Amino acid sequence: MGNRFQVTDRFADGAQYIGGKLRAGTSGRRHSVVDPATGESVYTYELASTADVDEAVAAAKAAFPGWAGATPGERSDALHRLAGILVERAEDFARAESLQCGKPIRLTTEFDVPGTIDNTAFFAGAARHLQGQSAAEYSGDHTSYVRREPIGVVGSIAPWNYPLQMAAWKILPAVAAGNTIVLKPAELTPLTSLMFAEAAKDAGIPDGVINVVTGSGREAGEHLVGHPDVVMTSFTGSTAVGKRVAEVATATVKRLHLELGGKAPFVVFDDADLEAAAHGAVAASLINTGQDCTAATRAYVQRPLFDAFVARVAELMETVRLGDPADPATDLGPLVSHVHRDRVAGFVERARGYATVVTGGEAPGGELENGAYYRPTLITGAAQDSEVVQSEIFGPVLVALPFDTDDEGIRLANDTPYGLAASAWSRDVYRANRATREIKAGCVWVNDHIPIISEMPHGGYKASGYGKDMSAYSFEEYTQVKHVMFDNTAVAAKDWHRTIFGDRL
Repeated sequence: MGNRFQVTDRFADGAQYIGGKLRAGTSGRRHSVVDPATGESVYTYELASTADVDEAVAAAKAAFPGWAGATPGERSDALHRLAGILVERAEDFARAESLQCGKPIRLTTEFDVPGTIDNTAFFAGAARHLQGQSAAEYSGDHTSYVRREPIGVVGSIAPWNYPLQMAAWKILPAVAAGNTIVLKPAELTPLTSLMFAEAAKDAGIPDGVINVVTGSGREAGEHLVGHPDVVMTSFTGSTAVGKRVAEVATATVKRLHLELGGKAPFVVFDDADLEAAAHGAVAASLINTGQDCTAATRAYVQRPLFDAFVARVAELMETVRLGDPADPATDLGPLVSHVHRDRVAGFVERARGYATVVTGGEAPGGELENGAYYRPTLITGAAQDSEVVQSEIFGPVLVALPFDTDDEGIRLANDTPYGLAASAWSRDVYRANRATREIKAGCVWVNDHIPIISEMPHGGYKASGYGKDMSAYSFEEYTQVKHVMFDNTAVAAKDWHRTIFGDRL
């Protein structure tokens, strides 16, 4: 295996970042970060306890008045400095992300890290545009305007598939708006979240504004979500866990943002560019080894193109190079863990009983056998109500199904509980436009699938949750809207007082 990020010395003080300092957890239970490419432990640390969560929330609460009182320009300047530091440390971030996740270094270098830097620069700019509605005399006798104010301590939970980007998506809008935050990353992948918090301190963001507690979801996560001093929770993860987060958050009536599962349809109409669609399907189903909630998972292909699409996708999948994530030539890395690899394999093995595995459907042997690798997999012949079509597999598995009419294609695309992302492939602008209107998803691409940009929102419909990451829409969710109303008459006895005083005015 290639050059690896050295973790043990880097995080010798522990995997908790509270009040501007790295420290050890106090739960009495240890956890290991495992390199999924080799199955070897690269860092062992003490998990956070509920007491650690309490300390982190207290640090965030203490830091809130000062940070909320900073000017938008001051917050903006700090975030611009943070973006510059991320640029300087880009290689370290890319190597650390690759190590803990098994991502190919090409992906972390060209996608994860640049995307995070761009997000940071975007919210540095957004910090100066915290605006309410313009003043006006809506009643005639009063001037009204709207203030947008920070809401307080945010408690967020990020997933393991994009640890760096998800940490940024949670932290940046909250902090840009003047809030403070406690982030719980996944226990499997805490490294880059901790590095991001350290970079923020070096950028001049005060201690306590950004805190990281690395613990289990059941202990640290639930305690954070239910904490009475946490006023908002943002969670990204599975729909099942999202339901539990909502239950806990409801008990303390806090604001809630959920970005949950996906089962993105990839709808190919019969006038589509077949070569573009096939390449798009392979790239969009395999990005991050399929561990992406917006990844293409269900390819609905109009019948005249179906056989040629299946053949071409299978051919392209067989050219994908599995290998050492540190090697720039590697296309596809391992899944995040052996447990998750076995879960993905279970879906495929069960599907053999009712569908056809066209290519893939196995773990490679040889020098990769110790890693959590799984070959790119294409399945056909599955029924619409089957497990592989309806359930989120979260691996390098694409299911292809034919359809006849446009009505049927759109109906099938909408026929799952999820609605996070989708794509439509057609040369006909009216056909594509109809798909963008009628497919129920938070993002619908046309003749592409996967690209995201900081200026546009990311979030879903239905069981994929609610609320947005990135963009000004996300920024607004981390603010409290306040109506301010000034009397302009200087009259002591106002007309509406007749409701109380009658003719005694």
